[in-house]
Amino acid sequence: MVVLTFDGGANDAGAASVLATLRRSGTPATFFLSGRFVSLYPAVAREIGQRFPVGNHTVDHSDLTRLSDAEVSWEIRAARSQIIRATGRDARPWLRFPYGARDARTLWIARQLGYLPVRWTVDTWGWLGGCCQTTAGVIRRVLANLMPGEIVLMHLGSARDGTRLDAEALPALIAAIRARGYRFTTLGSGRPGK
Repeated sequence: MVVLTFDGGANDAGAASVLATLRRSGTPATFFLSGRFVSLYPAVAREIGQRFPVGNHTVDHSDLTRLSDAEVSWEIRAARSQIIRATGRDARPWLRFPYGARDARTLWIARQLGYLPVRWTVDTWGWLGGCCQTTAGVIRRVLANLMPGEIVLMHLGSARDGTRLDAEALPALIAAIRARGYRFTTLGSGRPGK
């Protein structure tokens, strides 16, 4: 089993393509959305909420380790409210810390608010853009780390150079993972998809 996860914290440049690919291929996935993302792209957030589980990615993708306890709590609570309004789904219990930045203090706060932090086993590096990664490189990186229970980190937005490597790689990546005998699921479902 493999879990595809998509972070929505910046722009939505690759979202339509990602959603179309997942729909066409019948592939389940889990989305981590920021409050800023759902506010800027309500139609995309609504479409995601109709089909997929969502997790909390804070309000504005701040490094929580640099914030006070009150600010950390606000980032998580306010994002939850925004995500529920936009998607119709509760983001609990899943939280992805922006940049993966967390420490004992921020983990404790998240747990007190009812969240389980979710990292990843492989980052596609698609967010780096064309300077440092390619569509073929995204696929190679995921397949090189393929293992049961793999959690793949991908993004809905474009890199700073405008490339949408994760969205472009997704159809071939799904096919390649399936060709290796893996199936897809979402966080916490325990039920395999295609």
